[in-house]
Amino acid sequence: MNNEGINEAEMREAQREYLDFLDDDQDQGVYQTKVRDMISDNRSRLLVNINDLRRRNETRAAKLMSNAFEELLSFQRALKDMVASVDATYAKQHEEFFIGLEGSFGAKHVTPRSLTARLLGGMVCVEGIITKCSLVRPKVVRSVHYCPATKKTSERKYTDMTSLEAFPSSSIYPTKDEENNPLETEFGLSAYKDHQTVTVQEMPEKAPAGQLPRSLDIILDNDLVDGAKPGERVQVIGTYRCLPAKAGGYTSGTFRTIMIACQVKQVSKEVSPVFSAPDVAKIRRFSQTNSKDMFDQLSRSLAPSIHGHAYIKKAILCMLLGGVEKLLDNGSRIRGDINVLLIGDPSVAKSQLLRYVLGTAPRAIATTGRGSSGVGLTAAVTTDQETGERRLEAGAMVLADRGVVCIDEFDKMSDMDRTAIHEAGIHARLNARCSVLAAANPVYGRYDQYKTPMENIGLQDSLLSRFDLLFIMLDVMDPEHDRQISDHVLRMHRYRDSRQQEGSALALGGAVDVLATEDPDAVEEEQEDLQIYEKHNQLLHGSRRRRDKVISKEFMRKYIHFAKAVTPVLTQPAANHIAEEYSRLRSQEQMAADIARVTNAHALIETRS
Repeated sequence: MNNEGINEAEMREAQREYLDFLDDDQDQGVYQTKVRDMISDNRSRLLVNINDLRRRNETRAAKLMSNAFEELLSFQRALKDMVASVDATYAKQHEEFFIGLEGSFGAKHVTPRSLTARLLGGMVCVEGIITKCSLVRPKVVRSVHYCPATKKTSERKYTDMTSLEAFPSSSIYPTKDEENNPLETEFGLSAYKDHQTVTVQEMPEKAPAGQLPRSLDIILDNDLVDGAKPGERVQVIGTYRCLPAKAGGYTSGTFRTIMIACQVKQVSKEVSPVFSAPDVAKIRRFSQTNSKDMFDQLSRSLAPSIHGHAYIKKAILCMLLGGVEKLLDNGSRIRGDINVLLIGDPSVAKSQLLRYVLGTAPRAIATTGRGSSGVGLTAAVTTDQETGERRLEAGAMVLADRGVVCIDEFDKMSDMDRTAIHEAGIHARLNARCSVLAAANPVYGRYDQYKTPMENIGLQDSLLSRFDLLFIMLDVMDPEHDRQISDHVLRMHRYRDSRQQEGSALALGGAVDVLATEDPDAVEEEQEDLQIYEKHNQLLHGSRRRRDKVISKEFMRKYIHFAKAVTPVLTQPAANHIAEEYSRLRSQEQMAADIARVTNAHALIETRS
């Protein structure tokens, strides 16, 4: 009893300090204005910057970060007192008011992978991508019961481990009073709150190679529900808590962890590299001095460890840049994403090209035809093992929104997984605005030149029409060509770093990519900050006379991001040329839009509109 009294006294003291922080004239009444805005907008959540609290009361801010449950409860009570002093009628209309936090969290700004036991009970800021989303359901907060025999009314409040209270209430729903008289529930007078569970997974591009991405279940209540959907990248701020397991609970000693959110914020869809003023100057100078052969030079620098395939590399460069997306007045959208399909014999570097794109594109998701079953490419409705309720789970194309999806063994994918969404009575609209780079093998194992391309590919025409560019890669037996390939491959292995373990994979993004094709005349100034060209290594050229300039991967990434900011417009001569080419090809109606997309991407390469 004494401990409870001390706790209550501490909470009252905390409540008083939080009220002083909110009702403060020294800060020009910033939060007084915010509270009035909250009331005028008919909201019940106030957004507080943790940096403001640190500046005013550092001790209280530190306690809020470490002992989040009691402190947040005191903060919310202080907010209710503040609202009551401003507008007593509005305070009575809402049972509870909530605090949302923003600002800098330092060491507590983490990913689902770095959440550990030392963070339990504290405030954390987690960034990730939403992969699963449950349905929004009402959760009872207070039930009102009427007894016809005694004409009395009683009420009961409910709290569980997902609320801020330290101890959960009894979960037994009353059906009889103390004298065994039956009770009737007054559903209209009972209070409920919206409740939803989402799963946040660490960003696919930030997960360590060879390890599965980690995820975390997040509880969203009241006004936070439906704040984000699968595939969206979010920053969630809330309290980190552990829950006992359902069966037995305390026997194994291991607990399930969840996060109770107090603020959900969407982070930018675009993964933008850090640009400095010299970087922008170098990009502009590069685009002006190399305007004639820029397309060839950039495409040649894509996957330089792969010999040949010049046209395919040009197509992949156009795909990375993309066309211009158009939104029509009637609300429909003409995609700017370019889709590429590579189909051909085994061992012609299809998968290696896909792996290079994974390392170059700012946002790229890899999947295979065999491995994407279950969720499919877009989304599927799955059943939660613990609650048994249906959840919407995002697939590869939704996770790669505004990026690139690389699908290997596209021909092995079942028809059901290629289709949009599995039937389960849930209708949802998810964003899957991404380019697709797919690799597939022919129906007969090797490409049969005596059959038509459609017979070799074995995919439906409706699916093939979605690919803007389709390349057939043949393993032609030509002695001269084979000699060039073997010379290229042997030179890469011959000068391999002796410290590397035998049998380990060549790093596609590392210097090994460009061993044979580096620039000896690179300007020293360009190598200080952002290297435009890879450095030359005398040993690795061997007897090779020609030394191609190869653009560094870091410069390539920044150049692509910079070029995508340009919005090219088709001129009349260019439009006439496309019309002539289309009438010459006359393959399908889709072809004109495909040519326009590739033309836009080509204009982006030269950073001109």
